[in-house]
Order: sequence, then C-alpha cells, then structure tokens
Amino acid sequence: MDIHINQRAFQLPDAATVTDALAAFGAKPPFAVALNGQFVARGEHGSKTLASGDKLDVVSPVAGG
Repeated sequence: MDIHINQRAFQLPDAATVTDALAAFGAKPPFAVALNGQFVARGEHGSKTLASGDKLDVVSPVAGG
C-alpha cells in the first residue's frame, strides 16, 4: 500500500501498523505521531493499522527559544 510520512511517499505491506511505518521512516525517539491529522498515542502504534492513502506526520520536539 502507498502512504505518506511527512509528505514523502512510502510503500508498505498490507496491514502494516504505525510501528512498521515508523521503522520504514527511520524515526528516532522522542517524537509524536499523527495519523490523518489525529494524534496516535505511543501505546497504540503497534495495533493501529494503516490503509492505502493514509498520511502520517512524525514530529520531534525542538529545544531552544
């Protein structure tokens, strides 16, 4: 299936989870994840399955002022 992570196209197997997508993206903690604009709690990453066309946003905190 085709999804977008931070506006980049990725191909993942059917029934992939948020955890699978984060691994393909190479995300390094700490980060927050939104699926189609909705926050996904860390405890749900392994159980939340994706569908073709989904959009994930992975956001890391930024320190400074």
